[in-house]
Amino acid sequence: MTDSRFPCALPDRSARPAHSGRRDGAIGGGRYGRTLFACAWIIGSALPLALHAQSTTFNGTVALSSQLVDRGQAITGDTPVLQGAAAWTFPSGWSLGVSASAATHSPGRLAEALAQVSHRWLLSGDWQLQASLLYYRYPGSTRYGASDRTETGLSWTYRDVLTLGLSAIYVLGPDGHRPRAAADLNLHWPLAGRFSLSLGAGVAQPFGRSYRYYYRHGYRRRYGQPRTGLDSYGHLGLAWVNGPWRIELDRIVADPATRRQRDYLGASPWVATLSRSF
Repeated sequence: MTDSRFPCALPDRSARPAHSGRRDGAIGGGRYGRTLFACAWIIGSALPLALHAQSTTFNGTVALSSQLVDRGQAITGDTPVLQGAAAWTFPSGWSLGVSASAATHSPGRLAEALAQVSHRWLLSGDWQLQASLLYYRYPGSTRYGASDRTETGLSWTYRDVLTLGLSAIYVLGPDGHRPRAAADLNLHWPLAGRFSLSLGAGVAQPFGRSYRYYYRHGYRRRYGQPRTGLDSYGHLGLAWVNGPWRIELDRIVADPATRRQRDYLGASPWVATLSRSF
């Protein structure tokens, strides 16, 4: 994917690449409950298999980014964002991961939380396949229109250089009656010294709303309706790595139609990230 999340053993929702619905902080019965039950069942089924492994690899990352961006769209305002992630990888091929992000001006209020379970298969010496189930949670109300959602996906990776991913997105809200599809292509190319180049591009069926403003009785009001068509997005990034430290600068791009629909988000075209792995 193409966004500003820092690299980690979590989905590459960035390591480059950011959504409006239920925002009262409670997800209960009906369609929401069934979806979360399915997520819990899959994770619960994977855990016993993983725990039988003889050894487990743990890694974590903390980061500071200038903004949180996903698939060319802003999740937070143009303000610094603290991020943390942890992942457990098992010899059986299973991996579990969690991450959380919060703006520095309100560190006690999460902007985004993510949980993932995935399984990886080696297809050959050069190719590997990964299947993933992800749950995105956006606590509280926000003017950035992000919706809680689940994603299922398959990704093919060639020598840790080229990755093609296909995803089905299920929005947990009034616009979540059908799955949306997304396709992402990412390239990571080592350069001289400690530098590397990253390039990503993707298309997705919209899974948010298009908002317009109008005035009524002297007050400014906002009207939203489901978006149509396709969103296209991408990034071009340069990273410098020194041991556990990583500095990255990404140029985030989106097609003109998407920018016109999402201008109110105020997404920055440049995103900088400083991260440390452990």
